[in-house]
Amino acid sequence: MDGWNKLSSGLAGLNLGQSANKFAKGFQSSVQATRERLGQVAPEEITELPQEYKDLEARVDALRAAHLALLKVTKVYESETYDYPTQIQESITELGTTIGHGITNFAAANLKGTALPAPAPAQPNAPQHKTLPHAIGRAATNAATAVQQTSGAGDDKLGKALQVYAGAWEKIADARVEQDGTIRERFLQPWQTTLSTSINVAMKARQAVRVSRLELDAAKQTLKNASPAKQEAARLEVENAEDDLVQKTEVAITLMKTVLDNPEPLKNLNELAKAQLMFYATAAEALSSVQGEIEELSVAAEGEYRKTRDH
Repeated sequence: MDGWNKLSSGLAGLNLGQSANKFAKGFQSSVQATRERLGQVAPEEITELPQEYKDLEARVDALRAAHLALLKVTKVYESETYDYPTQIQESITELGTTIGHGITNFAAANLKGTALPAPAPAQPNAPQHKTLPHAIGRAATNAATAVQQTSGAGDDKLGKALQVYAGAWEKIADARVEQDGTIRERFLQPWQTTLSTSINVAMKARQAVRVSRLELDAAKQTLKNASPAKQEAARLEVENAEDDLVQKTEVAITLMKTVLDNPEPLKNLNELAKAQLMFYATAAEALSSVQGEIEELSVAAEGEYRKTRDH
């Protein structure tokens, strides 16, 4: 411990330039932080920050944690494939199709004017959305087509039910794309901006307060161990450090209050809830509008089935 004090006092006593003086202060702050972490500084020797500052620190920490927690989950809306179970397999198939179209078009362009037959240029298929609603809609449409093509009678109840069910999911799929776009624009982007700007600025101001507090306590230790000839210079250093800490604490308090008073996070959360509400309301309306018709077809099919078993 005496070694730390002698080294710190020696650095403070050197007549160095401004850059070297900053280095000395930084070194002394690091020494002070290490000693505090190792329990080598008595609690009463650590400068107490205002209670208002500490209360604001706790609130800003909670606000930052809330942003990180919700952002960790809602970032899935940045990619529409978050609920699409077979996306990887279909992407591989689509990649192969795209490569095939590229080869065909290359051959069509480069075999013109030669004796070799040139294939007709191929148009790639339109890209498909990779969401669960789109997948259900496509699957129901394909199933309805398959059933109706082989039913013969033309009034196959399962085919009709699949067709109206597919129509409902097409509406839900459109709503899903709109929901995700709204969430990205009105929630994710501003939510991330708040985290990376105003909250981050407040966190940097707090770090400046921490450094200033360490510099003050290091200066106090230097004054405590200074020789009589260096007492006046050490005392002046403590006064300057005290003024610096007061100034930086006031700045940090102002910035933290600004962050906590900002209504933007509540506005962003409301936009998230509204977008989700619109999607689920659309989904409920679409399914309820076809469920009655599907139930009628189901009851009719069951009645016909029972009639055939009664004879």
